[in-house]
Amino acid sequence: MRDHLAVEWTRRLLIIGLGGVVGGAAWWRTHPSPCPYGQRFWVQAPHPIITRKRLLKILSPAPVEQLLELGPGTGYYTLPVAQKLDGGRLCIADIQQEMLDHTMRRANKAEITNIEPSVADAQALPYSDDTFDGAFTVTTLGEVSDPDQALRELARVLKPSGRLVVGELFGDPHMVTFGSLCERASRAGLRTQRRLGGPLGYFAVLRPIGS
Repeated sequence: MRDHLAVEWTRRLLIIGLGGVVGGAAWWRTHPSPCPYGQRFWVQAPHPIITRKRLLKILSPAPVEQLLELGPGTGYYTLPVAQKLDGGRLCIADIQQEMLDHTMRRANKAEITNIEPSVADAQALPYSDDTFDGAFTVTTLGEVSDPDQALRELARVLKPSGRLVVGELFGDPHMVTFGSLCERASRAGLRTQRRLGGPLGYFAVLRPIGS
């Protein structure tokens, strides 16, 4: 009897726990917000599928380029990209000063000096039109309350020949699916050029329509 009760309570706890996870995921999908600095372990953990190596492959950062990263978190992708910009510059924009400070501490420790941080809202970027050769944002777009406006802003600050790389991962409650990204990109004046990965995680290259 005791064994039976133990199994039953275990089953109930698992159901409650699973319900909490599912309910939490549903809440996050309808309440977009950035990962708080106090929970930065989520952005510091290894990123399966959307790896640094894959980002570098599809972004192809080149020396002397001017690039923008929206939502760097604690610099998971920031540092390896900046290291590819010999003579170039990587601007990083995040709504949380703590994330920027964390990234810059890591950059200073690694003696990387070509990163310029700015506290910024993705829906109103503090850069002039046609500033950047390229931009990238990974698991960030769905955290913005108006992703369409964020894409319009990213398109605005890109040069006509520029490219935007968006990375998304399955399991992220704010994940923007590839189909949704294509629709949003089109409304923002961007076209989908290429995708690396599949339903469980991908990087997509977007370019200004007409380029």
